[in-house]
Amino acid sequence: MTAFSDADRAFMTRALALAERGVDTATPNPRVGCVLVRDGAMIGEGFHARAGDAHAEINALVDAKSQGNDPRGSTAYVTLEPCNHTGRTPPCTGALITAGVVRVVAAMADPNPHAAHGAARLREAGMAVDIGLMEPEARALNRGFVSRMTRRRPWVRMKIASSLDGRTALGSGESQWITGEEARLDGHRFRARACAVLTGIGTVKADDPQLTVRGIETSRQPLIVIVDRRGETPPTARALASGNALVVTAGGTNAAWPKGVATIALPDAEGRVDLVATMHELGTRGINELHVEAGAGLNGALLAAGMVDELLVYLAPCVIGDPARGVAAFPGGLAHLADRVPLVVDDIARVGDDLRIQARVARRED
Repeated sequence: MTAFSDADRAFMTRALALAERGVDTATPNPRVGCVLVRDGAMIGEGFHARAGDAHAEINALVDAKSQGNDPRGSTAYVTLEPCNHTGRTPPCTGALITAGVVRVVAAMADPNPHAAHGAARLREAGMAVDIGLMEPEARALNRGFVSRMTRRRPWVRMKIASSLDGRTALGSGESQWITGEEARLDGHRFRARACAVLTGIGTVKADDPQLTVRGIETSRQPLIVIVDRRGETPPTARALASGNALVVTAGGTNAAWPKGVATIALPDAEGRVDLVATMHELGTRGINELHVEAGAGLNGALLAAGMVDELLVYLAPCVIGDPARGVAAFPGGLAHLADRVPLVVDDIARVGDDLRIQARVARRED
C-alpha cells in the first residue's frame, strides 16, 4: 500500500474542492477535480463542469499551459481514475501521456466499466499510478454515480421535515411550514444537486408542489418524477408545468397531460407501481442522485423495498403532539424492535432554528 505524504493529501483536498464545483451540473457524469503539481507547487487545476465539456484533467492541462507552465514531469492529483475510453470527449489517459505527466494519484478507481482501466493504460506508458488517497471522501462526493454504475440505480436521498416529535403535518394535512425558511432553502440546495426529484400522487393532490429549485442559483432543473398508479395527476398540476416530468404508473395515463411529459408503466404483480423497477429505469436514464419528497405511504413503500439509501431530516424545535392528530413520516409501526431500520449518522448541523440530520441506511458494506 502506498504511503501518501501530507503534501499528497493537501493536493488531493484541493482536487476534491474543485470537484465540488460540478456538484449541481456534472450529471450524469461524475464530479471530478484535478490538480497538476511540479516541484511541490501547483501549476494547473480544473474540474468537470457538465457532460460534453472537457474533463477535469484536460482543463487542468489547459490551465497550466495558459499560465506558461509546462506539465512535463508533473504529478496529476485526480479525484477519479482517468478515463480510458472515447465518449463525448477523447480519453484523458492519452492527454496525460502526451503532456508528459509522470505520476497520477487518483482517489478512487472508476466504477464505470466502459471508462475503467485508465490506470493500466498509464502504467503501460511508464507512468507511476497510485490509487486510494482520500477514497472515502471521493466516494461520498459521487455516491450517485457509483450507485448507478455498480447497482444500476440512483442513490436515493429521502427528505423529511418534521416536528421534534416526528410529525410531518397535522391530521388535516396542513404542513406549511413546520421548518423555517433557512431549512427550506437548504432543502432546495439538495434538490439542485439531484438529477431528479420524486414524489407521489398523494402529495401532488394534497399540496400541488412545484418541486423545482428556487431561491438559489442553478443552471438546470432536475427531472420531476411522479409515482401515480392510476394516472390521476391533474393536467394542471404545477409539477407538470415545465414539461420536464416523468409520470410512472401501473398502466393509467392521461392524454390531457402537457406536451413533453413522459410516461412509463411499470406495474408489479399486485397492480401497483414497481418501485424497484422504477429505480432501475431511472438508472438507465442517467439519474445518479434521486431526491425524494413524498408522503408517508410512498416513503414507507420505498423503505420497505430497500430503495432508500439516505435520510435528510430537518427537525423543527416544536411539538405537535397527539399522534391521532399528526402525520408521521412513515406509516404504521413495528411489531418487533428487531425490525427497526438501522442508520449511520453522517452529519448533524444547525440550519437556522432547525436541525439537519444526514443519515445513511446501514447495510453490510457500511
